[in-house]
Amino acid sequence: MQPDGGERRVTVVIPDEVVLLDAAIPIDVFGSDPNYRLEVCAVSRTAATSVPGLSCVTVAGLEALRDAETVVVPGYASFATPPPEPVLRALRAAHGRGARMLSICTGAFALAAAGLLSHRPATTHWRAAPLLQSEYPDVEVHADRLFVDDGDVLTSAGVTSGIDLCLHVVRKDIGAAAANERARDLVAPPVREGGQAQYTRQFAKQTSFGALAETRAWILANLDRRHSLEDLAKRSNLSRRSFIRRFRQETGTSTHVWITSARLNQARELLETTELPIDQIGYRVGLGNPANTRALFKRHLGVSPGQYRHMFTIGNGRQQGS
Repeated sequence: MQPDGGERRVTVVIPDEVVLLDAAIPIDVFGSDPNYRLEVCAVSRTAATSVPGLSCVTVAGLEALRDAETVVVPGYASFATPPPEPVLRALRAAHGRGARMLSICTGAFALAAAGLLSHRPATTHWRAAPLLQSEYPDVEVHADRLFVDDGDVLTSAGVTSGIDLCLHVVRKDIGAAAANERARDLVAPPVREGGQAQYTRQFAKQTSFGALAETRAWILANLDRRHSLEDLAKRSNLSRRSFIRRFRQETGTSTHVWITSARLNQARELLETTELPIDQIGYRVGLGNPANTRALFKRHLGVSPGQYRHMFTIGNGRQQGS
């Protein structure tokens, strides 16, 4: 049950030797959204971080989990050792009361140790996935997924996939417009599907910042335009080769893949929140003619635009063609 005002209670549990970026992601995404009420807790209110000499102090202990509707466990460096029993009991109790459980990166090990991933699909950082599978053989580990949504238990892979998962949760809770707004604030891709492969050694990590952040923000504001590498490189004051290299360094993927993902996300928002004809939406977001738009939806989302709108229509009572 939500508190008065419709806020959704999210509690982030800080494990010992927490990875600071993993903890910062849910705190930023949910803590900056008025639809959520965020609380941060730790077993002893002071937790060591993965950075030597730096600790994290919280104002709440594990009792904060009693009222949580969503519990987030960030990654932590000591994941090979199960968390203290009070943490495991608190996680089990929260889930037993109906709380939705999320993990970022190696936070999946805490959920597994609490028995919350048994006979469930899950993911974690690709480097840690073999250990998760060997330590908890009853977990269905998907080492190649960015995140796994199994309803009341959701897990994500390393670092920036935590952003993907948190935005996915905002989209489910509030809608596409809210998720897109948070993505714009983060200068992050609005959506990457959970089934997309993790970026392992051959891909650089995606970041929310960098020298090309302004260019990415401009692209998001002008998705209906044609974006050639030459034009984008010129806008960024880089050579074509340098632009390609820098873009991949900062996002972990190619310009084409990133823009296609952004266009699909914008199309999804329009399908969810407007009554624009589907034939117009493809042109508006740069996906092109209806046939191309349908093909891209089928390839990336597994459904047609019409089927997507039918699933996510907001109160317009109309069913569009596919």
